[in-house]
Amino acid sequence: MMNRRLFLAALVTLLTFCAAARSDQKVLYEKTSPYNTIVVTEAQDGLRTLWFEKQGARQSVVKIGDVDHLELSYAKAMPIGLAFVDAPTRILVIGLGGGTIPSFLHAHYPRATIDVVDIDPDVVDVAKRFFGFREDAKLRAHVADGRRFIEECDEPYDLIFLDAFGSEEIPRHLSTREFLQAVRRALTHDGVAVGNIWSRSSNPLYDSMVRTYQDVFGELYIFHVRGAGNKILVGVPRKLQLDEDELARRAKRIAQERQFPHELDAVVRHGYERLTEMNARGDVLRDAQLRE
Repeated sequence: MMNRRLFLAALVTLLTFCAAARSDQKVLYEKTSPYNTIVVTEAQDGLRTLWFEKQGARQSVVKIGDVDHLELSYAKAMPIGLAFVDAPTRILVIGLGGGTIPSFLHAHYPRATIDVVDIDPDVVDVAKRFFGFREDAKLRAHVADGRRFIEECDEPYDLIFLDAFGSEEIPRHLSTREFLQAVRRALTHDGVAVGNIWSRSSNPLYDSMVRTYQDVFGELYIFHVRGAGNKILVGVPRKLQLDEDELARRAKRIAQERQFPHELDAVVRHGYERLTEMNARGDVLRDAQLRE
């Protein structure tokens, strides 16, 4: 467990950065829902930002009308999961935010069925009203608890993106062994799960989250996001043993074939890690702990 003083210092730094980022923004919308205080702002350059809580971290940044504009570094990194699955036909995204990631995926994989789940109906409404998120026959939004949706899944997915953050952290029931076991069951034989979590410097549960992924999946890959405190975890149910060069080649090919606006292989080159030993710094997170 990280030193509490270091954690508080990192949190203060994050909140100070967020306050500075908000200083030149015009507030377009603010509402307290049962789950968050939702704030939408617009900068002078037209970029719109979704925040949870007035001093919270940025959830999504969208350039209206341009689904290829991925402002946040983690949003550019999360598609690295595509390097593990050649041609996904069914994709699930837990956590809508402003709809950045599902809209990007839909634009480059128009034939894939994409389901997006968010527990907060107000977030879905805001994504449509202020961020240009649009549903169609292939892209659908569901208002539901992400865990229950996965547990009740009757048709598996090739890719499951776990991107559900509250104002401060990932909901605890979306981080346990039992939840990740349900995620694994909801994957096709060749599918993978891609999780976005905060790093050790601002997340006291980081090592336990990593250890829990290792407990459930056959292999775990970690990608360090450039210029951000996010880590992208890719849980693979089977043994692939992909080295950095092979993954970079796959990522580069996919970005070229699908005409991505950024180099996906740069995600690999910046910070690739395949864990071969169990993380001894963390403990497996379990549902029983939620009741303690």
